[in-house]
Amino acid sequence: MKIYFAGSIRGGRVDADLYRRLIDHMRQTDDVLTEHIGKSDLNLMEQGRERDAKIYDQDTAWLRESDVLIGECTCPSLGVGYELAYAESRGIPCHIFYNSSKAQLSAMLTGNPYFHIHPYRDEQEIYPVLDRILGHDR
Repeated sequence: MKIYFAGSIRGGRVDADLYRRLIDHMRQTDDVLTEHIGKSDLNLMEQGRERDAKIYDQDTAWLRESDVLIGECTCPSLGVGYELAYAESRGIPCHIFYNSSKAQLSAMLTGNPYFHIHPYRDEQEIYPVLDRILGHDR
């Protein structure tokens, strides 16, 4: 399965280590198109209109190629919100994880029946849900 993993980059990198662990878990069985989201050395600054346009083109191409979007949305991100809407408009299944002890999701996400919302309080709760989503009950 081709997975588009969405997580905050310019909105904040407080969960970058979590992203890396989730991506590593999914990569054991599936293709994560956006594995760079888990890297700690990402350039967080705007890179100019031309470079940012290339990022947009690449990310939307990956979205169109993906079978599912898995988003970790504890740290709010305008980009992740856009990716979710883009995926929804193309009928790509979207699963949103967030730590309910640290954040609340926007009503634009929780009120939309298209999105599958998965609150958690401990990271270990995520992995069995991911495995079910990806069809790899372990």
